[in-house]
Amino acid sequence: MKIRLPLALPFALASLLPLTLLSPAAHAQDWAKAHLDASPRHHEYVPLHSGSRTVQAFVVYPEVKDKAPVVVLIHEIFGLSDWAKSMADEIAAEGYIVVAPDLLSGAGPNGGGSDAFASQDDRVKAVSGLDAAGVLSDLDAAADYGKKLPAANGKIAVIGFCWGGGKSFAFAAHRKDLSAAFVFYGPGPSDVTTVTAPVYGFYGGNDARIGATIAPTTEAMKAAGKTYDPVTYDGAGHGFMRAGEDPANTNPANKTARDQAFTRLTKLLHEMGPAKSASVVVPSNPSVAELPQTADCHDPAFGSKK
Repeated sequence: MKIRLPLALPFALASLLPLTLLSPAAHAQDWAKAHLDASPRHHEYVPLHSGSRTVQAFVVYPEVKDKAPVVVLIHEIFGLSDWAKSMADEIAAEGYIVVAPDLLSGAGPNGGGSDAFASQDDRVKAVSGLDAAGVLSDLDAAADYGKKLPAANGKIAVIGFCWGGGKSFAFAAHRKDLSAAFVFYGPGPSDVTTVTAPVYGFYGGNDARIGATIAPTTEAMKAAGKTYDPVTYDGAGHGFMRAGEDPANTNPANKTARDQAFTRLTKLLHEMGPAKSASVVVPSNPSVAELPQTADCHDPAFGSKK
């Protein structure tokens, strides 16, 4: 005797299977996308002109009555992911216009961006190969766009995570009208003498690869008369801002670090003044190891990609 299953049953069973068995998009961050979908804030995608090419940017507006500062957000080495957009939305909820450029715009298959790549590894390779000068040009386009928005008050900051953390520090050495730069687990540039904004660092205690750059960066910034205030969160690993809210996270220190770091970030953003030359501060708890600062967050000198 043949037994016929209801047509809906195969689909119901499929919903119980691991995502990795159902779709090549196993990297999807459904928990981050759910946060975005539930947000009351206005989201939009804007084409920005960077030299001869177009860069797509994800823009989030806060629900405020007054003009707001602008934050340029630089994504991780994984491209403009759902988590990066979710973080942009969370920062906007604190009262900031956030402009998050997709730095893989045009670099993907058929001229697409981060979403066009078939795998996370493909995105990592593509981000790793981006031209440093081109990245600065794209970030300039994002900053220029944000600063000219009618809802903006003229203050602008940059924040980056992982690969983007190193780029946020490099952008601080490049751009002279920043009010602050926030570096999440990224190394400093080889030359910090052109930095004008105060730089605030956020690092994981279990991330020796990046932690080894803190001491030489501290020395270089102090010698140049610049503000650099790094904080290391005990027990947290690289990427703790993302890992700390991922339901699959198994390290409680990542969540603790994420909560503490976000509290610190919002406090510093609220205290942010107009762009001005930086002074010297004593770092909170720098690392004691040394490593040349010329390599990027995911260059071979810093070990394998993560």
